[in-house]
Amino acid sequence: MQLKSKYIIAGIMLLTGVSCTKNFGELNTDPTIVTTPDVKYLLSYSQDKLATYNGGEWIWEGMEQLFRYTQHVSASPYEITNNVNARYGVYYSQILPNLFEIRRQISAKADKDNYQKIAAITYIIQVLHGIKVTDMNGSIPYSEAEQGRYEANYSPVYDSQEALFNTWLSELDKSIGVLSNTGLANQVDPGTADIFYKGNWTNWVKLANTLKLRIAARLENQNQAKTKDIFKQVMQDAIGPIDNDNAQLTYANPTFSPFGNDVNYRSVRYGSTSIIGFLKKANDPRLPIYFESNGVSKSLFTSNSVTPPAFMDINDPLIQFQGAPADWTTNPTVAAYISNAVTIGSAKYFMISPINRKFFAPKMNGQTGNYTDVMVTNAESCLQVAEFIQKGYGAGVNTNGTAEDWYKKGVASSINTMNSIAVAAQSATGFTGDGTTVINSYLTGSNVKFNGVNDLERIYIQEYLNLYRNACEAFVFVRRTGYPKTASAYYAREPFTQTIPRRWWTNDPGEVNRKNWNAALADQGFTPNAQDVPTLNTQRIWYDKTAPDFGGGN
Repeated sequence: MQLKSKYIIAGIMLLTGVSCTKNFGELNTDPTIVTTPDVKYLLSYSQDKLATYNGGEWIWEGMEQLFRYTQHVSASPYEITNNVNARYGVYYSQILPNLFEIRRQISAKADKDNYQKIAAITYIIQVLHGIKVTDMNGSIPYSEAEQGRYEANYSPVYDSQEALFNTWLSELDKSIGVLSNTGLANQVDPGTADIFYKGNWTNWVKLANTLKLRIAARLENQNQAKTKDIFKQVMQDAIGPIDNDNAQLTYANPTFSPFGNDVNYRSVRYGSTSIIGFLKKANDPRLPIYFESNGVSKSLFTSNSVTPPAFMDINDPLIQFQGAPADWTTNPTVAAYISNAVTIGSAKYFMISPINRKFFAPKMNGQTGNYTDVMVTNAESCLQVAEFIQKGYGAGVNTNGTAEDWYKKGVASSINTMNSIAVAAQSATGFTGDGTTVINSYLTGSNVKFNGVNDLERIYIQEYLNLYRNACEAFVFVRRTGYPKTASAYYAREPFTQTIPRRWWTNDPGEVNRKNWNAALADQGFTPNAQDVPTLNTQRIWYDKTAPDFGGGN
């Protein structure tokens, strides 16, 4: 790939030694080696890695662990292995190095002032992934990260989670200030080397503001006052957060598919009883996008004189979609139908609906669809705004609409975005055309529209449904809110007997930095090298310490 080749050349340049004498260096300079890399291509590499590193993460974390814990899917439980937490190593080996090098290269340029906006977006990128790293690890090296490369400091301190959030908020604010400044002349346009926004500075500001909302949500259980302040800052900003689909952070590469043929690795994943049940009850157009049909119908049963299993209603108009218990041990009768087919006529049918595998793996078995990763969605941004307004955090500022207004925008965007992903994947879609009629009908349905009774819960559930393509954010959401809530009459979390780890772990960095690593673990109350689930459940990261238990939402 041309992008990777350019990075490799730049990397060779950075690792190549410089000779002792000027003349010797000139005589022995390989003319094919790039001595001053184009910062735009260094940017492309870091951006690319944000999306393309996570094939293993989808398998080992998303499908096998996190989505089971959130109950988006039902699957056979597997042990947690050392394959989890790839986000941590990738941050320091493939994302941060180029971002730091971009800023170093810019600082040495005679026209460095013309690169201020490119430098600003490097901070937004490293904050984006940094949030993801601290989400499952707590304290991490940041303020002294990459100093081994430039200052021979190989023992960086581990910044606390609270300090990280403060640093990142400051970096985002500075980036917003630079990117919003229309008075900065002659700014270099990264063009297509900016694989996300093609140099659209306004969309970068919107992303930065939405990342501030992500941080605000994480702070809420520890510092509600700060959450309110951050929200007000975002809403008072002239550009504001992501509020349209064109500003979503989207990665689309026709040659990339994170799953390949591994979407069924170790086992097939199925829709849970709760999520499929709610999507059916609400007549949600995302149902066929998210899950596969089992192929049955009322007429198929009746014409062959077959009675459906007891857990199925033959008069259900969506009988072709059936969920499995999130924890198979809680309802073994239904769970048995995962592996036991029902004979109808001359064919056998499996009643439980798998995840829509083509939606996740559009190139599986030689298929020709394209994978699209919307890493930060308009729906996430809008629904987060709706949540904060509903909680009263927008008092005294112009929120540019009510909680219900933002809720409707978010839900509509989620449906449109998921449908667009399905179209690109050549997968089942929720509607044809522009979807306006279908979406409006959904929004006015009794199970979706605001009713003045449980409006906050309705916002929560739509946030939850929207995160079906983002296991990491889905887990953070369920962990911070306690929704879906156990015993809710609206959308209840299912019984789940397994202990759930609330974080991952970091490995011993070796003698050179063991002191700082041990200090950080002690400060957080973590047992060094502990990888057992009970410990990972009880020893929580800072912002999770006061969060509700799973299913324990207010």
